Amino acid sequence: MHLSEEQRAQFERDGYLFFPSLFSPEEMQVLNQTVPELYARREAYNVREKGSDAVRTNFAAHMYSHPFASLARHPRMIQPVEDVLGESLYMHQFKINGKMAFEGDVWQWHQDYGTWFNDDAMPEPRAMNIAIFLDDVNAFNGPLMFIPGSHRLGVVKAKHDLTTTSYPLWTADNDLISELVERAGGRQGGIVSPTGPAGSMLMFHGCLLHASSSNLSPWNRVSVYLSLCAVSNHIRRFKRPEYIAHRCFDPIECLPDDCLLKSYPVDLPWAGGMPEQALVTSEHMLSADREVA
Repeated sequence: MHLSEEQRAQFERDGYLFFPSLFSPEEMQVLNQTVPELYARREAYNVREKGSDAVRTNFAAHMYSHPFASLARHPRMIQPVEDVLGESLYMHQFKINGKMAFEGDVWQWHQDYGTWFNDDAMPEPRAMNIAIFLDDVNAFNGPLMFIPGSHRLGVVKAKHDLTTTSYPLWTADNDLISELVERAGGRQGGIVSPTGPAGSMLMFHGCLLHASSSNLSPWNRVSVYLSLCAVSNHIRRFKRPEYIAHRCFDPIECLPDDCLLKSYPVDLPWAGGMPEQALVTSEHMLSADREVA
């Protein structure tokens, strides 16, 4: 799935694109029936909410789950980012975020590239997120909020929040958020929050400021996030475990468009369990001309 010139111009202006109902109910069923078993695992890659057993984020399912390994190679999720970045991509991060009913906590205002830069030493903001709704997303179950056009500021000043939730983030200051929202239109469009049925897809820039509130509704809001990075822009530091920030920079090769409904062979390197090496970290900075592996 390639972007039109109009879509590329809209992405350049706003920092995001929204594709309602891009995936069919049958495709969503394939993914959704797998999530409960993944969330039930007592593994390091399942980060749970503070003070709760609810899963906040499941990492790296594409390494051990066939349906999500197929999704990680889906042309509807890969090709639009290739269109914008103009080169092959590797999977920097793969998450199934579980904003669970009554228990899903906030995600503070942040830029994803702020974390990728500060923690992973990703050289440039040549990476972005593709998100797919596994559940219907409405105004009440903690939808994503964006500040349109905020990606054009580049990297903003951020602080490392280690206490608000169970997952640390490099977060933006409230005064800065207020200023940017007002600049983007205040109450008339300064914050947007795309909602829609399961199977809808979002694409947003790594520098786009975004957040989500807690989910006090009786409806889950589970979404999958592919953080896709240009191969030439691979990370230079392994400060975080490999299940969070991946270290294989091989270009993603897309499967056919029907890969969620037909079984194609995919590599599942962690199907027998996550290796100990995936927990090893290092502050050592890799050479910028390190051979892609």
